[in-house]
Amino acid sequence: QVQLVESGGGSVQAGGSLRLSCTASGSIFDFYGMGWYRQAPGKQRELAAFVTTDGRTNYADSVKGRFTISRDNVKRTVDLQMNGLKPEDTAVYYCTAEAIYWGQGTQVTVSS
Repeated sequence: QVQLVESGGGSVQAGGSLRLSCTASGSIFDFYGMGWYRQAPGKQRELAAFVTTDGRTNYADSVKGRFTISRDNVKRTVDLQMNGLKPEDTAVYYCTAEAIYWGQGTQVTVSS
């Protein structure tokens, strides 16, 4: 059974920082790219950041320069460091393995 468990969400004022972490169970971590998607109220789920098995990264234009994704292949974790947060970053953030397996989501709320 594959499980992705997120942690680190919360509430912060604009300009603040949060760090999200996702821990993967099982062997999938070795073979899958990992990413963070987000879904704001009334909007479609969208990719925020992605990291391949060999560490290459890809970011949505809206988060470039502010968010950093990283993975630890030994600990089987993928983190999302979010700096310079804006109210429009408010969303539920989901950890995913190749958009096949999904975590339960963690809420990030940024107030102005």
